[in-house]
Amino acid sequence: MDKTTHFGYQEVAESEKAAKVAEVFHSVATRYDLMNDLMSAGLHRLWKRFAVAQAGLRPGMKVLDVAGGTADLTRLFLKEVGDSGTVLLTDINFSMLREGRDRMLNEGRTPPAVQCDGERLPFPDNHFDCVSVAFGLRNMTHKDQALAEMRRVLKPGGRLLVLEFSRVWKPLEPAYDLYSFKLLPLIGEVVAQDRDSYQYLAESIRMHPGQEELKAMMEAAGFVRVRYHNLTAGVVALHKGFKI
Repeated sequence: MDKTTHFGYQEVAESEKAAKVAEVFHSVATRYDLMNDLMSAGLHRLWKRFAVAQAGLRPGMKVLDVAGGTADLTRLFLKEVGDSGTVLLTDINFSMLREGRDRMLNEGRTPPAVQCDGERLPFPDNHFDCVSVAFGLRNMTHKDQALAEMRRVLKPGGRLLVLEFSRVWKPLEPAYDLYSFKLLPLIGEVVAQDRDSYQYLAESIRMHPGQEELKAMMEAAGFVRVRYHNLTAGVVALHKGFKI
C-alpha cells in the first residue's frame, strides 16, 4: 500500500505528490517572478542576496542550485565565482527551468541547466563547494533523502544553504494568516489566473518544518555547525550547515 504525504493540507499518496507539485509550477512558471515581487513586496530579492552573501564563495568554486527555477540565485552566484567557477542550475520542473534558462540566455549567459529530482541528484560524490535550495525543499516528498543527496555531492568542507519560508514571530501570526489564506490566493487569481496553486503554496508553507525542526533534520543528515538566521520576523529562515 502506497504511503501518504501532505500536499498542502491534503493527504495524498506519496507516488502522486511530485505530479501534483509539477502541475502547480507548470501553471505559475510564466508569472512566477512577478508574483514573487508582489507577494513579498520585493523582499525575496533581499533574502536571496543575503543567502548568497552567507555562502562564502570565491572565484573558481563549483555551486549547485537545486530547485533553482527562474535562476535568481544562479545569476547571483555567477557573479561570485567568476569565469573560472561553475554554477549549475537544476529544477525538476521543465517549465520553471526553461524560464530560468531563457532568462540567462537573454542576458548573454550560457551556464548549464539540468532537469533533475532533488531527491536523486545525478552528480558525483564530493563535487561541489556549495549547494543551495531556495523555496524548493518544502515541495519535496522525502526531505530527509534530499538533504542526504545534497550532502553526498558536497566536497568535505562544503556548505549547504536552505532558504525557505518558516515560522513567523508569534505576535504576527494572525495578520500573516490573514494575508496567506485570504489575500495571497486572491492575488494569484487576479495576476496568474490561478487561485488554487497559491492556496497550495500558502498551505505548503504551514506544513514545512519550522526553524528548529529543520535544523535537527540537517543534523540528522550529517551536517555540522548548523545555524539559521530568521529574516523578516521569521517569515523566512536561512539555514546553513557544513559537510566534514
